[in-house]
Amino acid sequence: MRSAIIISLILLVVPSVALANVEYARQTGKACAVCHVNPSGGGELTVEGRAFRDDLRAKGLYKPLTTAQHVIRLIVGYLHIMTAIFWFGTILYVHILLKPAYAARGLPRGELIVGWASIIIMAVTGTMLTIARVPSLHVLYTTRFGMLLMVKMALFLVMALTAAVTTFVIGPKLRKKRALALTEGKQDLTSGELAQFDGREGRPAYVAHDGSIYDVTKGKFWKDGSHMKKHPAGMDLTDAIRQAPHGTEKIDAMPLVGKLVERSGKSERPTHQKVFYFFAYMNLALVFLIVFVISLWRWW
Repeated sequence: MRSAIIISLILLVVPSVALANVEYARQTGKACAVCHVNPSGGGELTVEGRAFRDDLRAKGLYKPLTTAQHVIRLIVGYLHIMTAIFWFGTILYVHILLKPAYAARGLPRGELIVGWASIIIMAVTGTMLTIARVPSLHVLYTTRFGMLLMVKMALFLVMALTAAVTTFVIGPKLRKKRALALTEGKQDLTSGELAQFDGREGRPAYVAHDGSIYDVTKGKFWKDGSHMKKHPAGMDLTDAIRQAPHGTEKIDAMPLVGKLVERSGKSERPTHQKVFYFFAYMNLALVFLIVFVISLWRWW
């Protein structure tokens, strides 16, 4: 799965053979060879090609760049693509492997910093690339390239807006719920309450086994609430221990906290948590939509 995702992302950024702007060919209804010496397009222009270029420049539809500007655009574009791969890859990783419930316990500070850094870099580099590519606002609503660019920017803004709502509205409510669970001092916990004790950011690390809850905070193999980077705290590890190379003696040696109990009655998720899950799956859909827009842009 991971290899397929990496290969797909590489294919998205590899340029096609033709370097000519397809929009220009569609405007004239002529083949690439009419304007380019190379029949496949791109590179040196013919006399007719140079005349067409000069006409576009006079109309404000063509924006030539100097060599230095080309180098800067290459660097900015590389940073833009790498950040997009990192950001989209993180979203796919959370949904495929960790599941949104991982973040629903409360937004980890590290993930928030990485997420907002990615959004800011994408916004700044995307703006610079747009300025370098679009000669006038007219292009944004009269050309296929411009309209697809507008759609991509709109989808990005929706994702940034959901990130802002999640960070500044939903996040504090999730943290408040977690703080309440930590201060109540219960000995018997439901699975939802147990999840709050994940051993991260100074919180205690609890795990359950065969209906009992143990405090593994001081365990030497439970650094940052994770056992060998495979088993997170705040979980019922009954099934995992059965497949472990050691017996239950490792867990039994830890301080006993209480019992793992069933949730009494059917508990309704609070509104802010429902909105969080909605945003999480909506952003996953937006990732696929943005990749689809890029595919249309490059290959349709």
